[in-house]
Amino acid sequence: MRLPIAIATVVLGMAPQPAIPSPIPTPTNHGAPPSAPAPVTWGVAPSSPRGPNGRAVFAYKLDPGATLTDYVAVTNHSAHPVTLNVYASDAVTTSQGGFDLLPATQQPVDVGSWVSLTARTVTIPATSRVEVPFTVTVPANATPGDHVGGVVASLATTTTDAQGNRVAIDHRVGTRVYLRVTGELRPALALEDVRIRHRGSVNPFGGGEVTATATVRNTGNVRLAGRPAADVAGPLGLGAGTVSGVALPEILPGNAVRTTVRLSAVPPLFRLAVTTTVTPTPVDGQLLDPYPGATSRRMSVWAVPWSQLLLAVLVAGAVRAFVAIRRRRRRRAARNLEQAVAAAREQGRAEVATTAVGATAETQRVTTVGAGTGQSPDAAPAASATAPEAEA
Repeated sequence: MRLPIAIATVVLGMAPQPAIPSPIPTPTNHGAPPSAPAPVTWGVAPSSPRGPNGRAVFAYKLDPGATLTDYVAVTNHSAHPVTLNVYASDAVTTSQGGFDLLPATQQPVDVGSWVSLTARTVTIPATSRVEVPFTVTVPANATPGDHVGGVVASLATTTTDAQGNRVAIDHRVGTRVYLRVTGELRPALALEDVRIRHRGSVNPFGGGEVTATATVRNTGNVRLAGRPAADVAGPLGLGAGTVSGVALPEILPGNAVRTTVRLSAVPPLFRLAVTTTVTPTPVDGQLLDPYPGATSRRMSVWAVPWSQLLLAVLVAGAVRAFVAIRRRRRRRAARNLEQAVAAAREQGRAEVATTAVGATAETQRVTTVGAGTGQSPDAAPAASATAPEAEA
């Protein structure tokens, strides 16, 4: 029965592999429960015929058609013998920027296929080391530039997953191989699948966030790192700003990583122009000639100030309500004043009418008294004055 194969664990150019369960069964002791499996640890390093020589990686610069012989030291740090598979493979850059090798079941087509080991399986005694020779043969038609891979020693084990299935796991420890084939170098990075997104803020007095996400691909033939950045500006250059993203790790030729640059406190100016840039940088202090230039992509994104518009609507509504209330109060005050003036006029008219009526009544009373004596009030004294003269 074939077992499902899990993704292998690869550690390249590092310390010995941490302890894992040994595939060697541990016998029971007089019916007692089996003890825990003895740990297995091993390490892989560049070597000479007499042992490791201090190199961290295999680094070569060869012409097409060249051949060389080198050694890899495989050390068993365990207290019992261990049998390991030793082979070479091509390297890849993961989408997160990690360094990995092709799965053991996948045949290499680049530098991994150029490495020939004298032995594919080695049995190493307890706490011992073996030096395994290998040959690197560069094809005559090899393309110039960097070809990256690794030499690994692996131990296959089986385990049971949560569903009870038997799973084969390939534990691998290795060291990197950097091989540069002489010829014209073309260092270059490119931006692919650039996506710009704006997210507004509920705070009308704060800016939103613009994220620029892109795939950075090494389109040249030299391994490169990089520094991403993003610029943003509104109409007429308003609200311009720039920010640098996290430095990119080593990207192997033909491989790519996904990166994101975030710009915060960006004012929502309806339409924003966002320029995403990546600047190539060398790795391991290597000199690049010619030095690659930066590459950019310019895109636009809508940044509607919804919270600001809502605030403006609320403020406009409040102002309109305030003006309406003031107008109603003024109209009410004007009506009250008109009513008071009208009431005062009516009261004045009533008082004038009352006065006129009283004067008319008095006049009528006086006229009535004069009519009873046959004389007017002014004629009576004259009659009295002339009476003595008549007697004389």
